[in-house]
Amino acid sequence: MSDCLFCKIVSWEIPSYKVYENDHVLAFLDIFPINQYHTLVIPKKHSINTFDCEENELIEIMKALKHITKLYKEKLGIENIQIHNNNWKIAQQEVAHTHYHIIPRFEGDEQNVWRTHQQKSHETLKKEHEKLLKKIA
Repeated sequence: MSDCLFCKIVSWEIPSYKVYENDHVLAFLDIFPINQYHTLVIPKKHSINTFDCEENELIEIMKALKHITKLYKEKLGIENIQIHNNNWKIAQQEVAHTHYHIIPRFEGDEQNVWRTHQQKSHETLKKEHEKLLKKIA
């Protein structure tokens, strides 16, 4: 796509700090990093998000995520990471091109995104589970 920011990075119209590349995937440092070495992994073939991305492209992204995180662990000593993917505006997707974030986590980095909500009761979860299973059956 000619107006897609990430497609322009893939075609080198816009520079990036490349971390990894193969025939299907490009990984580069995020210019708005949450932490040091925050990396974006994208398919070279344009797709809007995970819903739109072809299965084989998602498989290639997962392979790249595994490869990069293994390198970060072995070469940089980073053992704590989060892998994020946002789909559509409400989920905070800012660029309309499928991408996954590798976010290294460090002691004291104060990036606690998981304890901002309350635990649900088993009763509530059971009801939600039953409703979910009926809808996806």
